[in-house]
Amino acid sequence: MSLPLAIRSLVRTGSVPVLLLAATAGAAAGTTAYAADGPTAVGPAFQYLGTDDRPHGVDAPRGCVNAEGGGGRAVTNKTRGSVALYREPGCVGTPVEVLRPGAVTPVRPYFASARFGTGR
Repeated sequence: MSLPLAIRSLVRTGSVPVLLLAATAGAAAGTTAYAADGPTAVGPAFQYLGTDDRPHGVDAPRGCVNAEGGGGRAVTNKTRGSVALYREPGCVGTPVEVLRPGAVTPVRPYFASARFGTGR
């Protein structure tokens, strides 16, 4: 499936959250995801568009996780806790951003790792 040029340019600029992109792509393909209780948006609990221009996600995030593909642009936190984002792999140093549960935001210029359940 190929995304229209307008959507690709929005994704590259970080203007579109990954979940919105997935929903748009699914609608364009005529597919719908279903959970046990009906139609819903499905996907990893933590999602981001990497600096490699590919979507990435972590299904069951715990502790520190390195961001494959370089974390950046649109980030979605569907976890129940806060997520601290770090510039260095291994969650070293001071967080560059802390996302609350349910947050959808761009992170500039990038992050290399994320620590889940920070409780902040």
